[in-house]
Amino acid sequence: MPTVKQIIDIVDQIAPFALAESWDNSGLQVGDPRWPVSSILIALDVTDNALSEAERLGCDMLITHHPLVMSPEKQIDFSRMPGIAILISARSRIAVVSAHTNLDKAQDGLNDYLAQKLDIFCTDVFFSDAMKNESAGQIQGLGRIGQIGVTMTLEQLACRIKEKLGIPRVRIIGKPGNMVSTAALCSGSGGSLTTQFLGSGMDVYITGDLKYHEARDIESHGKSAIDVGHFSSESIAVELLKKRLGQMFDSRKYEILINTYDQERDPFLTI
Repeated sequence: MPTVKQIIDIVDQIAPFALAESWDNSGLQVGDPRWPVSSILIALDVTDNALSEAERLGCDMLITHHPLVMSPEKQIDFSRMPGIAILISARSRIAVVSAHTNLDKAQDGLNDYLAQKLDIFCTDVFFSDAMKNESAGQIQGLGRIGQIGVTMTLEQLACRIKEKLGIPRVRIIGKPGNMVSTAALCSGSGGSLTTQFLGSGMDVYITGDLKYHEARDIESHGKSAIDVGHFSSESIAVELLKKRLGQMFDSRKYEILINTYDQERDPFLTI
């Protein structure tokens, strides 16, 4: 039976951990690399509910996009997160592994998958970190830039994105009638790349978590943006990981049951 370490090695092939940002905490969060794995649960976030579901299903591993912790914890309190997660993991021998910015940056990773879902033909990396994958001959980095396919209005593109992602609303920056044919996109929180977008020559920026003053900058430059929200731009990581892990398991003849956590919801509610 494959071990936690062997599954981590497979995740590393899908999204090399070397690509992760220096501040990130991708990789093994909790658990023993020697534990055997016959069933996994994939989720966006490490939550007590996700781990309880993994426990209920008898899973040996929880694989998520977002890490359990992003900064050092001074104490572990079992009455709150992340202590609850550590307690459940240790009690039920459920290893927790996360693939965060490495999955964002990887070739055929989350940003490529988001572009594919939105029918955007990628032509390059949006923000390159100059790390080259020699075997693939590709530059890895955050986000993607590409062609929308046909010229349309900002409002039409926003409607297309809502349909493709199955979400009821998005926020737009710019005039609804602005014509767009090229796009930059970055899953998750893309506000830090606003300056790069403004100098990219792209017509529209598709991302999440844009702040007020970032929106004003985009507006003042006569550019457009569509904020789909952090959750909506990254919840698709679950289906991506299921697909890629399934392919890798099949090629190795690993008989591992892959479950997905379908009860996650955007923490923001609009009323």
